[in-house]
Amino acid sequence: MNARLIPLLGFALVAALLGFGIHYMRNNSLNEVPSPLIGKPAPVFDLPVLGNDEKRISNADLRGQPYLLNVFASWCFACRDEHPILMAEGKSLGIPIIGFNYKDDPADATRWLAQFGDPYSVVIADREGRVAIDFGVYGAPESFLVDGDGIIRYKRIGAITPEIVAFELKPRLKAMQGAGK
Repeated sequence: MNARLIPLLGFALVAALLGFGIHYMRNNSLNEVPSPLIGKPAPVFDLPVLGNDEKRISNADLRGQPYLLNVFASWCFACRDEHPILMAEGKSLGIPIIGFNYKDDPADATRWLAQFGDPYSVVIADREGRVAIDFGVYGAPESFLVDGDGIIRYKRIGAITPEIVAFELKPRLKAMQGAGK
């Protein structure tokens, strides 16, 4: 009789491990990978404005006030989920949102923004993805909260949600204001 219970116990063990793995992945996703850039200056960049290669924006141009650098692309499916949140919640942050168009065709990106709306103060284009490497970008969407001194204070891998705005970005912005940043 005990020999018949062994397969049942094995199945129960495998099911328990599978359940634990699913629970662990839901609560400890890639979105929470710590970045070695937190607390360090944002990488130096000088990129063209989307649709206007003559005009360029550098990280030095953005110093003096906090901003949210949002990595997006027209080919990015998760960016479509994130975009309405940026449109609805972006202004409530009270800081500029800088669009960082990643490895995208300028015409496609311009068309995408015309179709879905443009929550950005300015959009810079990293067509080859070289600056994205310096930021440690895994893919789109990703976002970096940078303080007025040019120091990265937060990194989000994946789409920004209303919960991220309320419980991650706004408290960090309030803390930065309290610290005089």
